[in-house]
Amino acid sequence: MNLPAEAPLKVLVIDDEPLARASVEALLEQDAEVEVVGQGSGVDAVALIARLRPDILFLDIQMPELDGFALLDLIGADAVPAVVFATAYDRYALRAFEVHALDYLLKPFTDARFAAALARAKAQARSRRRGELDTRIAELLSARRSPLPRFLVPARDRTVVVDASQIDWIEAADYYICLHCGGARHLLRDTMDEVERQLDPQQFVRVHRSAIVNLARVREIHPLFRGDCELKLADGATVRLSRSRRHEFEARFAQMGQRR
Repeated sequence: MNLPAEAPLKVLVIDDEPLARASVEALLEQDAEVEVVGQGSGVDAVALIARLRPDILFLDIQMPELDGFALLDLIGADAVPAVVFATAYDRYALRAFEVHALDYLLKPFTDARFAAALARAKAQARSRRRGELDTRIAELLSARRSPLPRFLVPARDRTVVVDASQIDWIEAADYYICLHCGGARHLLRDTMDEVERQLDPQQFVRVHRSAIVNLARVREIHPLFRGDCELKLADGATVRLSRSRRHEFEARFAQMGQRR
């Protein structure tokens, strides 16, 4: 007796770059076991996933309006299909994938690397069809919500461990961030947006597009023109508080005082 053929696995491609989506779709079309049921940008993804219910999701992480991790938070871990992450070099993202044994494609990727990632995603999707649960996405999202207790800063011949609680403030420095800790300065290749997501929001607040301060280190607040302020910190540094961020700063600073 001939058994019915298994239905193709439905694949959704989410990337803000149309050329990147087209490249992934072209590779997927070479595999008869999958069917591309849709594609779109980050802002389209929630509705597309709810409507199309894909088995496999190819997901770009660095998207400007809604990044990949924020998208997964919106969907909820229970509703997330098998995921293949695509990312430019991002050491925090790559480390997270490796810790939780999740597959990813580092751009630019080879056809062979794509095929290997797709094969693993197909195996995972078939397991989900059989009702087998995979907790790795839930664990990843839970870990990303937890504040980072320390930073590992590569140096020339060693790695420096910097406790988050010892940071006075953080400054944007081109493609790096600078951690100011008392008299010490540590350069880390990262973005302000990414490091802000990893810090404890009860302890740190973004006061300017290029500065984050430790609320416990603020000693004086001096009004400036047009609603801006200048913050004087415990290490003697002065940091601009922009008018657009003043309300949030004052609310968080007051909450910190109430907790003491």
